[in-house]
Amino acid sequence: MIKNVKYILTGVFLYTCEIYAQTLGVVKGTVKDKSNNESLPGAVVVLDKDKGVAADIEGVFYITTTAGNHNVECDLVGYKKYTETITVKENDTTFVNIVLGNGNQLLDEVVISAGRFEQKLSDVTVSMEVIKPTLIENKASQSLDIIMNQVPGVVVSDGQASIRGGSGYSYGAGTRVLMLVDEMPMISADAADIKWNYLPLENLEQVEVIKGASSALFGSSAMNGVINMRTAYAKDKPQTTVTLFGAAYDAPKNSKYKWWKGTSQTQSGVNFSHSEKIGQLDVVLGGHMYNDEGYRYLETEKRARFNANLRYNFKEIQGLSVGLNTNMMETRGGLFFLWQNADSVYFPQGMNIQRFSNQRMNVDPFINYYTKKGGKYSLRSRYYLTNNTNDKNQGSRAELYYSEFQYQKRYKNNFTMTYGAVYMEQQVIADSLYGRHSGKNYAGYAQFDYKYKKLTTSIGLRGEYNRIDTSYTRGYLSPKLNNLPFQPVFRAGMNYHVLEYTFLRASFGQGYRFPTIAEKYVSTSVSALKIYPNQNIQPERGWSAEIGIKQGFKLFNFKGFLDVAGFWTEYQDMVEFAFDIYGPKTGIFYQDIKYAGFKSQNVGRARINGIDASISGTGKMGPINVTTLIGFTYTNPVDPDYDPKTDTLGIEGLKVLKYRNQQLFKSDLQLDYKKLSVGWSVRYYSFMENVDRRFVQSILHEYNDVAAGIDFDAVPTTYILPGLKEYRKKHNKGDWIHDMRISYQLSKRLKTSLIVNNVFNAEYSLRPGDVRAPRMFLVQVMLKV
Repeated sequence: MIKNVKYILTGVFLYTCEIYAQTLGVVKGTVKDKSNNESLPGAVVVLDKDKGVAADIEGVFYITTTAGNHNVECDLVGYKKYTETITVKENDTTFVNIVLGNGNQLLDEVVISAGRFEQKLSDVTVSMEVIKPTLIENKASQSLDIIMNQVPGVVVSDGQASIRGGSGYSYGAGTRVLMLVDEMPMISADAADIKWNYLPLENLEQVEVIKGASSALFGSSAMNGVINMRTAYAKDKPQTTVTLFGAAYDAPKNSKYKWWKGTSQTQSGVNFSHSEKIGQLDVVLGGHMYNDEGYRYLETEKRARFNANLRYNFKEIQGLSVGLNTNMMETRGGLFFLWQNADSVYFPQGMNIQRFSNQRMNVDPFINYYTKKGGKYSLRSRYYLTNNTNDKNQGSRAELYYSEFQYQKRYKNNFTMTYGAVYMEQQVIADSLYGRHSGKNYAGYAQFDYKYKKLTTSIGLRGEYNRIDTSYTRGYLSPKLNNLPFQPVFRAGMNYHVLEYTFLRASFGQGYRFPTIAEKYVSTSVSALKIYPNQNIQPERGWSAEIGIKQGFKLFNFKGFLDVAGFWTEYQDMVEFAFDIYGPKTGIFYQDIKYAGFKSQNVGRARINGIDASISGTGKMGPINVTTLIGFTYTNPVDPDYDPKTDTLGIEGLKVLKYRNQQLFKSDLQLDYKKLSVGWSVRYYSFMENVDRRFVQSILHEYNDVAAGIDFDAVPTTYILPGLKEYRKKHNKGDWIHDMRISYQLSKRLKTSLIVNNVFNAEYSLRPGDVRAPRMFLVQVMLKV
């Protein structure tokens, strides 16, 4: 009996093998980009809507199937869907070379930041802007903050970023806009501020800007939005780019401001990048050298930067890659803070500035593994060091340790789930500035995205624990649940595809920000002003909501979209950098003035609402290719609980929040005709209505012991910022700034450009006491091989 069973099983096995040997075949091929013939790893190839695989790192796919006719489909975000019917023969390999063409270049733009996975820009549930490297190259921007000021709804003032009026000004301490590089925070461990000139623009894929609270995905500091800079990896063909530039500042319109002898101060530098694939290893190298003589007295800057991205793709284990990214920079120069007087705006207070030398470095190891069933495991880490020294005994060494594990699963039914855990640690040594402090942060998050026909929905949750020294999180959920050991946050959004090029969206997101080590413990002085610690400062919380519409359009061969959003933001326990007398107020001027300065304070509630509209497009109008980005933002930032009797930090009678421009207009237009290109940029900032009261009011104003009979305006030294009151009266119409550029493609590899920034030599400032640069002429030569 047993022998008979063995014979039967053996026969069935041999018969099955024979059948499969006769009926099976192989489908093998590559997936490439139609425009540049580059491989497209990750493109999904599906047979008969059933069996599918993702192309490997070289764009190659391999499927075993039965002989006969089959329908092949290939899809990748940002490309037109590919379909073809093929015939597979027995015991044979059928080769299919798939070439994907671009979809609508704007509506199908691929972004990651909105949901931590690749999706079309038109499908996201929040307002986003995408900046490509070409705009940065065209404008010859040497620091990311310069190009951010061209983005609709965004203002970067003296290093402080604000999106839709969500932030005011706080000198080097804290940010409500989180800066990411490759989805990991790139903010300093001590002050959590953004070092804009450190970001490696020479190795840039694109910049994604999320407008609105994003703490559920990215944690503390993302309560006003996120800027995510994605660095580039090597393509199939090696590429080297070298850019040389030189610039000269023109004399300001007001001849009193010019302090230098001769014609002008200069600026010069070089950028380079090289990328190539060496077997299974992707290599990207980049560097930057920069020298600025400065347009303000004693303010200079020299910096040198080097960066590298390395990624190894295992051939034996498909889907596995490991890598290491790094960036390092040294900067030396002088730091300008406040003007001497309104008639000498390019001279620093006291005719003296801080001389600094800074070293920064980050090292980012990572591991990614893509499973054959649509799963992704990733482990990413970052070590970020900032070492600051200066001649004012205000040095600091801050180290940030960041690690994140993420699992993501994308299902065939357009459902994506993402889970993650984060550990972050700060170590700060600054004996004369903050003291010695440490911080720890633990977080867990989950994100669920689902697309059903025309409807896309998104839900996210996060819990975060934070501790600085012995102070730890006291999370708030409601008035009854306000002493939790962690801070919970929630976000939700939807996007509905109404018509072919019409998309409606709505979103809600909670945000929060833990105080930084700098805000809690800083004790120093800048120019003649003191900066005080506040160990009792509490986390700020809030939420933002918006309703928006994205409408695609076509004019001749020009394609673009109009995006309009109405938004509403609320903050509780909002933190402001406020100027006041921080000490025992005696009412006697000469005793109290010793305690005048800035401190980060919880000032209560804030409400910011408004409208944000933009137009983006590209395409041909006749023989000319046109690319444009235009935006207008109106905000109404107010203190809903304003009481003129008790709220004495801002200008009397104004409930508008301090340091906000209520109206912003941004425009950039690029025209390309054969080898010639011309561009024009415009920025408008409305008048900043409210600032710290004591900047425009004499410090003697409330002291009867010395103020009797004094004409304050006749004694400018009694003002913290001499001349600001009159300066604001004179410059109260807002500021228009224009830039122009013209370039010529000398050959396939060589391009030369002339850029004129601030064409009409406008005199403008984005915060009190900080007048920006006069007209500047810049020549750039770019070589690509």
